[in-house]
Amino acid sequence: MELGIFEGLVLLLATSVLMIAIFRRFNITPILAYLLAGIIAGPSGFSWISDLHDVHFVAELGIVFLLFSLGLEFSFPKLIAMRKMVFGTGTLQVILTLTVIMVICLSLGFSWQGAFAIGCILALSSTAIVIKLLSESGKLQNRKSQLAVSVLLFQDIAVVPMLIVFPILSLGEGAAFGSALLEASLKGIAVFALLIGAGKWILPRVFDEIAQARSNELFVLTTLLVALVAGGVTHLFGLSMALGAFLAGMMLGESQYKHQLEADIRPFRDILMGLFFSMVGMYLNIVTIWESIHWLILACVATLLIKILVIFATAKLMKEKTNDALAVSIKLCQMGEFGFVLAALASENKLISPEVTSILIGVGVLSMAVTPYLINNAQKITNLILMGDLVNSEDKMPGFKSELKDHVVICGFGRVGQTVARFLRTEAIPYIAVDFDPMRVQEAQQAGEKVHFGDANNPDILKAVNALEAQLVIVTLDEPVKATQVVHQVRILSPDIKVIVRTTDDEHLQSLKSAGADEVVPEKLEGSLMLVLHVLFRSGVPVRRIFSRIRRERRSQYNFMHGFFPGENVDIGGEKRDQLEFLHAIPLPLGAHAVGKSIAELGLSDMKIDVVGLRRNSQEIEWPSDSMRIREDDIMVIRAKPHRVEKAERYLLEG
Repeated sequence: MELGIFEGLVLLLATSVLMIAIFRRFNITPILAYLLAGIIAGPSGFSWISDLHDVHFVAELGIVFLLFSLGLEFSFPKLIAMRKMVFGTGTLQVILTLTVIMVICLSLGFSWQGAFAIGCILALSSTAIVIKLLSESGKLQNRKSQLAVSVLLFQDIAVVPMLIVFPILSLGEGAAFGSALLEASLKGIAVFALLIGAGKWILPRVFDEIAQARSNELFVLTTLLVALVAGGVTHLFGLSMALGAFLAGMMLGESQYKHQLEADIRPFRDILMGLFFSMVGMYLNIVTIWESIHWLILACVATLLIKILVIFATAKLMKEKTNDALAVSIKLCQMGEFGFVLAALASENKLISPEVTSILIGVGVLSMAVTPYLINNAQKITNLILMGDLVNSEDKMPGFKSELKDHVVICGFGRVGQTVARFLRTEAIPYIAVDFDPMRVQEAQQAGEKVHFGDANNPDILKAVNALEAQLVIVTLDEPVKATQVVHQVRILSPDIKVIVRTTDDEHLQSLKSAGADEVVPEKLEGSLMLVLHVLFRSGVPVRRIFSRIRRERRSQYNFMHGFFPGENVDIGGEKRDQLEFLHAIPLPLGAHAVGKSIAELGLSDMKIDVVGLRRNSQEIEWPSDSMRIREDDIMVIRAKPHRVEKAERYLLEG
């Protein structure tokens, strides 16, 4: 059945929604869901969209916004700080991987242009998947992860010249190729100078004016306009639109508006990038894949092994530890999302055949599918390859050993940890701290602080600070996942040590308690309590009554303070839907299911919904009893997690 572009896009979006929902449930990257949706909607599936040119331009905008976001993350100070790993390990990895794969492809009969394109495509790893998994594991700050991030950063930078070179490669060899390359280089320099000038002298003033207008719509529109105009400028010069967007993002990455720009562009980027990956999936020829399934599996295994060996050799050449080098190579052996971008561009410019494109996309899909397992088990695989824990334990052994007893261990020496340390020192209470920021540790040690460099999640570090004989362990880390892991490690070490955890709010209170924390101190709620203390005292409430109320609130784990009325900009995405509790007022008109029933009869407690208040005839009743019957025009105030709030409202109104 022949469908129009509108009907085809609607069916594609519906398929994408279904695939993402399924893939999310199994914790699989959405990129693969979009690719599968594209296969279903494309020529290999139901042919809802048979002409890829219909969606090509819109999908290309996804690449423009992706490169704009990448430019925002491209920080010159960060690059300079990590220059050895970025331009040393990163550069060497890309060049060696490209060379090895190119040699193999040339021996298989590919043209040098095709071999170069395939080498570029497979040399890149997945920034999105690797960073996400490392962040979720709470290990983004250790040496292995920093090395992986450095390599990924150079790969992202290398994408920009690759996007420029691929269209030029289609011109073939000889004078035409040389002159085109020279012309592109000169144009690139001119565009770079033009956009650098605009970013330095024009864009900051523009965004200053926009910010003063205090209009979210105007700020978002200006952000989109800047990204598209920058892409249009490079397009006029005959270069990739993505290059202009990258340069514009890079210029704005140093401004005070960086985070707001990133937040504004993210929804457009994610949606259009999803459309792009769907388009890539349409290039996948299922018949070709099925007929060449053995070659696909062989190519995927070969790619993983080649990249592991090359990245390992590169890291060793740069004098990295064997354990770190092997772990990083396992984490970065997959094909990246930019590989799909380059594969589509190479196919469009006839550098590789549609059959080869399908095989490369298949390699990307398979390698990404196994990436979560490889990253989560990288250390186990490393230990297995290196014959046990000998190298691993040597790498992890801390260079210090504390003899303190009945002391306080501070895990995390940021502002909160340092404040705690000052008060402990004033009271002559012995303490020792560990932190994973080398600059902070070095400066604090010079000032005489008892702090050491180390990962508090490492059992050897906890043993080195003699946590087993400490009277108290305080966890002040900013990352809730990492804090939970530290509490778990402390509990493994000893079930009797008292553990206090500082957290930003009450989102992770239960998970930290479940991990073994004796006390969890949510900063926002404690700050609210201190504010309440001052307000009640100034209002004439006796001090004894104030402190009694605050102690009662802490004993009940801040139960009275849980739940709030969400505003328009409250983030309830991802895991937060299962952590936050909202307050919601539900008017109950005549005919509502709840009218005439008691609160006990409604069974809301079985649905894990608390009735915290009832408004009747302009009178407020706090914590109404279960025997109270609901009347017409009552307003019930409930507290529950977001998805339960929605169900409760439907139940109370409709049954």
